[in-house]
Amino acid sequence: MGQKVNPIGFRVGITRPWESKWYAEKDYQRFLHEDIQIRRYLKSKLFAAGISKIRIERAANKAKVFIHAAKPGLVIDKRAKGLDQLRDDLQVLVKTEIFLNVMEVRRVDTDAILVAENIAAQLEKRVSFRRAMKKGITQSRKAGAKGIKVMCAGRLGGAEMSRTEWYREGRVPLHTLRANVEYGLAEAKTTYGVIGVKVWIYNGDFNATDEDRAL
Repeated sequence: MGQKVNPIGFRVGITRPWESKWYAEKDYQRFLHEDIQIRRYLKSKLFAAGISKIRIERAANKAKVFIHAAKPGLVIDKRAKGLDQLRDDLQVLVKTEIFLNVMEVRRVDTDAILVAENIAAQLEKRVSFRRAMKKGITQSRKAGAKGIKVMCAGRLGGAEMSRTEWYREGRVPLHTLRANVEYGLAEAKTTYGVIGVKVWIYNGDFNATDEDRAL
């Protein structure tokens, strides 16, 4: 069996910060489930906006939600009405008072989650999986990624038997802790079944100040 480690969990607390920043003793379970609900709802509701990550910070009974989006205009909407509506919808789901902040993802082609979702969207439109993978690699390399690995698994091209195929360009050092390795996972729901898309992007090494910020 393969002994694989998730690149994000491997670096949390060393070179990557936690995506949920809070501490609780009594309400730990409630806060955890609220975080999961918030992330699921925002990811499904704002899928077209290209959500890279959702950071949640809590203090007392208030939660600040930072949405990192490729297209922040779709989230905010005209006259910030979209944010108010989102806040109201989230308030129905959770007991905590919610504050929303939208942040723009400037380098879309070097964000592993957005690259994986883009490849998955192409597979759903019946684009050849090899073409979609190679296009994603080319765009990331042009955008300045030092290395990228893309892997697709499932009934590729409608084959009877599921299989795994991957391509890599440049360096992707998965066991170097100081390496800034982004990891993204997406699923393409095709007529033949689900195809999983995994993307690893190497954007150079962290320096000492980045590591101090993660702690």
